[in-house]
Amino acid sequence: MPRKAVSESVADADAAPGGAAAVDRALSLMAAFRQGDGPLALTELATRTRLYKSTALRLLASLEHARWVQRLDDGRYAIGSEVGRLHALYAASFSLDRVVMPVLRQLVAATGESAAYHVRQGDARLCQFRVDSPHPIRDHIRAGDLLPLDRGTGGRVLVAFDAALSNSLGRHDRALYARIRADGYVASVGDRLSEVAGISAPVFAADGTVAAAVTLTMPAHRYDERYVKSVLEAARSLGGQVG
Repeated sequence: MPRKAVSESVADADAAPGGAAAVDRALSLMAAFRQGDGPLALTELATRTRLYKSTALRLLASLEHARWVQRLDDGRYAIGSEVGRLHALYAASFSLDRVVMPVLRQLVAATGESAAYHVRQGDARLCQFRVDSPHPIRDHIRAGDLLPLDRGTGGRVLVAFDAALSNSLGRHDRALYARIRADGYVASVGDRLSEVAGISAPVFAADGTVAAAVTLTMPAHRYDERYVKSVLEAARSLGGQVG
């Protein structure tokens, strides 16, 4: 009889509903490669995935056959050429607006307020995408507008989660941005304009760096802290998809 695992593998602990266990386990081996890794030994791959080495070895043989991994002369494993081929196809077909705009529309539908996607551009931030609130009274920022980094919740988030920027500031400002990082978002009324309130959360790229800020804005009198949850969910749904 096969041995019973001491603890669940990474794949078994997060199995795809209705999926194939062998596929989940093979994909967990691919996911075990991390940013900055070189080739990995079988022992390291088995440790990271919590698979038996014998199981990992069989799965790696299939992955090697399909060129998802390559086995080096010293027995270690590296990412294979098939990953590069699919990355090129993905990069050629990727359209950021098809990823971001549905999330912003959903955020507007959930809150009734205006949603935007800000990225850093030099010493400013660019409103790259925007979906307006259906209310006639709203702020009138447009996609393509440049806004300050040091005012408004979108700018605050981009600074807070950029270590080089936030560490270059004075002690008072560093404390402010440390609090934003601890909270995972920022909400304020009147930071950029006295009549406007905002809530922003960071969107992280696959390598863990901040890629953008998702921002919800509204007239100050319509501010509702319950919207924080919706903004956080929108930002998290974009995480790893942009960069």
